[in-house]
Amino acid sequence: MSVRYPRPLRPGDRVGVTSPSSGVPEELRARLDVAIREVEARGYEVVVGRCMDGAGHVSAPAADRASELMSMLTDPGIRAVVPPWGGETAIDLLPLLDWDRLRGSEPTWLVGYSDMSTLMTPLTLLTNTATLHGNNLMDTPYRVPKGLLSWLDIAAAPQGHPFTQSPPNHHRATGWDDWSAHPEVREQTLSTPGRWTRLDGEGDVEVEGRLVGGCIETLCNLTGSPYLDVSAFARAACPEGLLVYVEACGDDAFSICRNLHGMRLAGFFDEANAVLVGRTPAPDADSLTQHEAVLDALGPLNVPIIADVECGHVAPYLPLVNGARGRVVLTSSRNELTQTLD
Repeated sequence: MSVRYPRPLRPGDRVGVTSPSSGVPEELRARLDVAIREVEARGYEVVVGRCMDGAGHVSAPAADRASELMSMLTDPGIRAVVPPWGGETAIDLLPLLDWDRLRGSEPTWLVGYSDMSTLMTPLTLLTNTATLHGNNLMDTPYRVPKGLLSWLDIAAAPQGHPFTQSPPNHHRATGWDDWSAHPEVREQTLSTPGRWTRLDGEGDVEVEGRLVGGCIETLCNLTGSPYLDVSAFARAACPEGLLVYVEACGDDAFSICRNLHGMRLAGFFDEANAVLVGRTPAPDADSLTQHEAVLDALGPLNVPIIADVECGHVAPYLPLVNGARGRVVLTSSRNELTQTLD
């Protein structure tokens, strides 16, 4: 079974905005407006849903969030769905979604990262629909550094189109911009140098496979469930094997180590030709760093493990398409990922 790609975005298309997890508090509504205008400036019509309340940790009751997400994903007039950001408990939507209907509907781009992995990765695994792990809506106004693409660039790319991203080798070390005080901010603070790091050994890496992955802290809770059967997806759609990517949001090194061990034991990495690990702001432990945690859990795979990739909670953002064919190159002079939507 081949991967299903949504039709590329075209000027005049509608983009749905909903919060399947956390909504937007009043003090950040100005930033939301700036982000919406950024999408509209690309020529798209933005449709904002009802599930956007930011007073609590979720935007609405689970049934309402699931219904709105289903409505947007199956509306042929909406070509992409993007949340303002992630959150904490999107997991409660999974049993409420109509997976048979999603399989039978024309694919729509679902975009995001962090807690959105809880929905996007199962959507790819269960329906063979490509999803776009990239910046959320609130990040969209930031100017994209040279060598990288935004989710809007990728969602508009034609099927079969290969695109290569090379990170700028600088990132944000600490902190976040104050969107309540400066909702119009567009320049990212990328002042700390850093390249990709091979954890499992030395030497150059050039490896291919289908991309799949997401946030460790949210996906680990799905291991052993029908929503995270990566091996079945690989057997059905990826005979060439996988490039599995993972990233930590904020859990300490001991928690990440345990979670990755559990994901490995559950088969999440069984078909991996290599593992990409996102750069993380999460803390080390006294006797275990984040890099050591990854190597402790995933070293037994005996595949290349490349860390400090721009696919997580540290700016800038290197968007990845779950289901796309990928080729990673790591040498002393090149950090490069090519994705092909075929």
